[in-house]
Amino acid sequence: MLNMISHGEPTDRPPLLIVHGLYGSARNWGVIAKKLSDERQVFAVDMRNHGNSDWQDSHSYPDMAADLAEVLNEIGPADVLGHSMGGKACMVAALHTPDLIKRLVVADIAPVPYTHTQAQFIVAMKAVNLETVEKRSDAVAQLEAAGVEDPTLRNFFTQSLDLKSKKWRLNLDVLQAEMDKIVGFPADVSGVFDKPTLFLSGAMSDYVLPEHRPTIREFFPKAQFVKMSGAGHWLHAEKPAEFMATVRAWLNR
Repeated sequence: MLNMISHGEPTDRPPLLIVHGLYGSARNWGVIAKKLSDERQVFAVDMRNHGNSDWQDSHSYPDMAADLAEVLNEIGPADVLGHSMGGKACMVAALHTPDLIKRLVVADIAPVPYTHTQAQFIVAMKAVNLETVEKRSDAVAQLEAAGVEDPTLRNFFTQSLDLKSKKWRLNLDVLQAEMDKIVGFPADVSGVFDKPTLFLSGAMSDYVLPEHRPTIREFFPKAQFVKMSGAGHWLHAEKPAEFMATVRAWLNR
């Protein structure tokens, strides 16, 4: 089963499962998970090929959805929040195993294929000479030299660096090989999740567009849409207070 970090104790409210995006981990969501756990128990998972979860040869959405279903069978039916890649995995899980999910929050992603790639960041991470890295700032500097211009991304990537073992907690080879699946969406997915679903996106992001709404409503007929002003794709990191307030208010309706 996926590596899982729990926050808080069980309450009379459904637990919340948080699912990170590409190159992320359960630890990235620690602050948000801890703060939301004042009202309900919160679990955050490391997806396959990330963090402390097992490395697998596949990184397809049906496989990731099956991983989540195994977790949900363990913790009981739950509310689920997924960002980016994690959001797509959660959507497939909701369509395949709707009885395991009570409500769904999808953060800045749609059930559609995208044309961009994130493979350039794998090339940059592979370019880091880990033998010369003694502290996290050494890796940050090498990532900048390898072409990662955004300092926020450089710091984010190095959170998945095991300094003691001098290795990435990311299965970079498989993520690179499976990138088309990661930026895509399964063409043969079917089903309907007829429960409350929130598509929460950044107003400065182009990941969830008006033209995506017919497809979204086909799968999620009770979908609601909220845009966070001043936020882009990494809305939970850019506007954490607003993100948490929106998620909390929607779950507590």
